[in-house]
Amino acid sequence: MKVLAFDIFGTVVDWHGSIVKEVSALYPQVDANAFALAWRAGYQPAMSRVRSGELGWTRIDELHRLILDDLLPRFGLQHLSETERVHLNRVWHRLDAWPDSVKGLTRLKRKYTICSLSNGNLGLLTNMAKRAGLPWDCVLSAEVFKAYKPDPATYLGVANVFDVQPSEVMLCAAHHDDLAAARACGLGTAYIERPFEFGTAQPKDVSPQAGNDLHAKNIHHLADLLGC
Repeated sequence: MKVLAFDIFGTVVDWHGSIVKEVSALYPQVDANAFALAWRAGYQPAMSRVRSGELGWTRIDELHRLILDDLLPRFGLQHLSETERVHLNRVWHRLDAWPDSVKGLTRLKRKYTICSLSNGNLGLLTNMAKRAGLPWDCVLSAEVFKAYKPDPATYLGVANVFDVQPSEVMLCAAHHDDLAAARACGLGTAYIERPFEFGTAQPKDVSPQAGNDLHAKNIHHLADLLGC
């Protein structure tokens, strides 16, 4: 194994907790938990519109904004100005890393090439990494490949970028569907437990599933398993 490619939203950063914190501070009258969950719930349907051809290639920043504009009236925030909407939409650039992410990635970096492999766009991922201190060797995004995960072009694209075989790349993610798609392309897979990705009130099942090469409690544990 030479390259470790990481999913970002939920795996490396806490999107739910970060959005709840910011929405609660800006708009205390809003149910920030429901708002965060509703915003994220629009993610897959929006990407499906791109995959189906209904929308041309569209960056995640723009999809997040489409979802946000639909969401605001439901939460009594239809009065927000354009400046306020732009600022709120960029919360996705300001997501906090999970407590183990930076130090765990730094350990892995000593032995492996580490990169992102996210549906987030390049600007978003770069701003996020700079703010949170994520020590990537390379920022890779669906934007590079003009395809969203789980399109094989994304997983195979990582191998192509680094001129290695797919079997020399391991996808590390907190989502079994992402890992299954990577495995179908010949990549290794490591599941990382994030039981509170959707908040402490909505814990998710993080039981091991067949097929993954590794199952880690967090990124520090992944580093342990990989001898870093």
